[in-house]
Amino acid sequence: MENPADDRNLHAVSHTALSPLSFLSRSAAVFRDCVAVVDEGEELTWAAFADHAGRVAGGLRALGIGAGDRVAVLCPNTRACLTAHFAVPLTRGVLVAINIRLAPAEIGYILQHCGARVLIVDAELALPLANVLADLPKLEVIVVDEARGGPALDSATLAALEASGCRLLLHRELETIGPPLDHSLPLDDEDRPLSINYTSGTTGRPKGVLYTHRSAYLNALGQVISFKLDVRTVYLWTLPLFHCNGWTFPWAVAAVGGRHLLLRRVDPAEILHRIKTFGVTHFCAAPTVLIMLANHPGFDAIRLRSGLTIATGGAPPAPAVIAAVEAIGADLQHIYGLTETYGPHTLCEWQPAWDGADAAARAQHKSRQGMASVTAAELRVVDEQMNDVPADATTQGEVVMHGNNVMAGYFCDVEATREAFRGGWFHSGDVAVVHADGYIEIRDRRKDIIISGGENISTVEVERTLSAHAAVMEVAVIGIPDEKWGEVPKAFVVLKRGAVATGEELIGFCRERLARFKCPKTVEFGDLPKTATGKVQKFVLREREWAGQAKRVN
Repeated sequence: MENPADDRNLHAVSHTALSPLSFLSRSAAVFRDCVAVVDEGEELTWAAFADHAGRVAGGLRALGIGAGDRVAVLCPNTRACLTAHFAVPLTRGVLVAINIRLAPAEIGYILQHCGARVLIVDAELALPLANVLADLPKLEVIVVDEARGGPALDSATLAALEASGCRLLLHRELETIGPPLDHSLPLDDEDRPLSINYTSGTTGRPKGVLYTHRSAYLNALGQVISFKLDVRTVYLWTLPLFHCNGWTFPWAVAAVGGRHLLLRRVDPAEILHRIKTFGVTHFCAAPTVLIMLANHPGFDAIRLRSGLTIATGGAPPAPAVIAAVEAIGADLQHIYGLTETYGPHTLCEWQPAWDGADAAARAQHKSRQGMASVTAAELRVVDEQMNDVPADATTQGEVVMHGNNVMAGYFCDVEATREAFRGGWFHSGDVAVVHADGYIEIRDRRKDIIISGGENISTVEVERTLSAHAAVMEVAVIGIPDEKWGEVPKAFVVLKRGAVATGEELIGFCRERLARFKCPKTVEFGDLPKTATGKVQKFVLREREWAGQAKRVN
């Protein structure tokens, strides 16, 4: 029998390339008069925001940005950063949202590695980059100087940037230098790169994780379904937009015509104020932020008039935090994933049979990582031969993923991609067990990554930095318990014979070279435990530091 799908011309009628840009076009038409963005009191409707994104995209095109060109963004959760999530892909360029907590040298490495042609940088963050930009004379630098919640561009910063040799442009001028791009034009290839997100690895150098239009579209739809977003959604941006592109929520909220409520910096008092004032329905945050909220004096006084859903990941939420969140009428959703999986890959789906559970049982259920989300496809826990471990809540294996939530690969790193995709699955490096109901529970990390306040820290990177100190002979870094951040780095140092150094000196040495959150909080001097072949036994150090405490990292 003749198959119409065999005719390419006919097939084209029934196929549209998937891209989250289609969400912007649709909401600009369907919800044109609904508020799309609230940024420090200024509101934009969906029609106005789409027009703004098109004009920014037109400006980027006038600067020569086209298919495959990388545009880096170094901004807090501001309108400029949110707009870039639509404007850059409109040019068919690739968005590179950079962690604003990184040191200038780390930012410089990312700009060099990704080959960025344009950097959009907030005025508050621009001055420390002057020396780095001097090594990138061909980079176009666009400074976001609008003062909404942040400082305007001052003369000292302007002079330093001009001295770097880079071409400078103010963000407000970007909209005026070229004709706007049409946000309704269909994408030609859904597998086209959309963004690169840099994450630390065991090598200490960040790797660029490639996202595509297709997978970003599907992941955004997954968030819509998992967290029940709709046109009444008021999404508060406590999660950094630079972190996995905000777990694809920029596009998920656009898909339903919801409202983006931007927050320049995490402040518990301001978060609570906005929850009450704006009727926030959703936000995402690491457990550290929830701990800050739960311990704020005004938290207990909140009684929600409408539902609030909070998605958390980075570490299993403590029972006390779960109880505090539920006491004000909020629903806490536990997710798990990595940068390589666009953020959330699993969701601890609540089962109706658990409705009558007491607080302790509810916390136990919610502390698990759950199962693959609706658009994520596949998730397994396997042994070294890639056999599934039994669902006995005891046998440990590695979490591996497959499908729509998995990155396209590491930018300009074929070998790292092959290693991560060995056996046809993405290897997370996380160790978990499987419960009888199929829900997974993370028990440890094979990699020595420290997760501090939701941020990944490579112990190798910190160790290499400390090893550069003239007095250091050998060093090992692990994560130790911390009430606020979950865990923080601690360095165990062996000094060279006759050398002298203090812990404060070594910490200061790191702070000159690394972001502060990566630097050791404490330093201990003495011999390191080793195997017979001379390999440092980090597990011995961890067991000692975590004695009497349950260490669960996700």
